[in-house]
Amino acid sequence: MADAAALKRPAAPESAPAATEAVELRGLWRAFGDRAALRDLTISVPAGSTLAVLGPNGAGKTTLLRMLATLLRPTVGQVSVLGCPLPRDAWRARGRIGLLGHEPLLYRDLTGAENLRFQGRLYGLPGEGRERIAQLLERVRMSRRADELVRNLSAGMVQRIAVCRALLHEPELLLLDEPRSHLDPEAASLVEPLLGREPGRTRVLVTHDVDAGLAEADLVLALRAGGSVAYAGHASGLSAGDARAIYGGAP
Repeated sequence: MADAAALKRPAAPESAPAATEAVELRGLWRAFGDRAALRDLTISVPAGSTLAVLGPNGAGKTTLLRMLATLLRPTVGQVSVLGCPLPRDAWRARGRIGLLGHEPLLYRDLTGAENLRFQGRLYGLPGEGRERIAQLLERVRMSRRADELVRNLSAGMVQRIAVCRALLHEPELLLLDEPRSHLDPEAASLVEPLLGREPGRTRVLVTHDVDAGLAEADLVLALRAGGSVAYAGHASGLSAGDARAIYGGAP
């Protein structure tokens, strides 16, 4: 079985700027029509740290991840990811970001291995990334099922393939939206080391598991329903009880 040391990060593009802050938000708003989904977010996330995003349904957590993944534009305010102002320099950041969201972003009529090789080609990995794909599939114990069509796999198996997809290109910024979704305890124990802390990796973790989120995070962004900020700062400054109270608060 491959170990973590065997999965080495490819070199970043020469044009990619170095950044001490992996994520910077300044006065960020995002609206859909006349409804604001995020309201006046300001926070800086140093490179190599973990930001936990907490809040009830409708707080804008997934919207925030989609903006950081360059899939949505801000309505008002400034967003910078890995030193790249968005949306102007989104093209410079995309290849350095890994997104694991609610959707697996896999083609259902391709096999798991075909999906991963396709991603390897998109990222320009040598040999379509076949060596790394084999290592990742072994780590999540999907090697024997990798040649089956995605549509024939269980939700948990699809999530494990999606983890491989998100990690395939060794992203500097990992965006995780409830990454343990659909995973039984054994499967979760397989993927957690892959998604955990790693030198040079910044993580933004959306979770409803308050205790786990606070334990994993250096920083916390807690959002109320409606997308306003209830707390933004060090994880040590927010108790689990206060974090849970946000889930019952008014916008």
